[in-house]
Amino acid sequence: MSTSTLLISLFEQKAAINREFFAALAGASLSSDNRHIAIRTLNHIHTVDRIFAAHLRGEPHGFEASNTAATPTLDELRDSVAEVDGWYVDYVRGLAPEQFEEVLSFRFTDGDAGRMSREEILAHVIHHGSHHRGNVGMLMKQIDEPPPRDLFTRYLHQNEPQRREL
Repeated sequence: MSTSTLLISLFEQKAAINREFFAALAGASLSSDNRHIAIRTLNHIHTVDRIFAAHLRGEPHGFEASNTAATPTLDELRDSVAEVDGWYVDYVRGLAPEQFEEVLSFRFTDGDAGRMSREEILAHVIHHGSHHRGNVGMLMKQIDEPPPRDLFTRYLHQNEPQRREL
């Protein structure tokens, strides 16, 4: 599997699991404090996704922190996340193989300089989101509401059932 094929699959899985998390959270009986924490956590993921999308485009991101001061509603966040998830899938699909190794220079929100390849940035976005969705999943487990199963293997086998054949 090539880098581009793998990253396309990972970003498609990210979009799919985000849809599942938002649907699960909409019906979850979290306390208002834990619902706020869940939304803030998902908003942090989304803010970082937008920051790194700007780095990939070579544009300023306009953020001074890795989360926003205002907390969006779950519906507002869901819609904005879906838009950015679609952007990432299209972006990765459109990259030529040699572009993955291109190194980009940028500034983190704290002002420090950074340099990463496009491939490293994309890997960071995938891992960062997965990590923090796990935090939200723990909130759901505390109230005996199982979170969506955020597994790449699950995604691959649901979308390509022939992988189950031996």
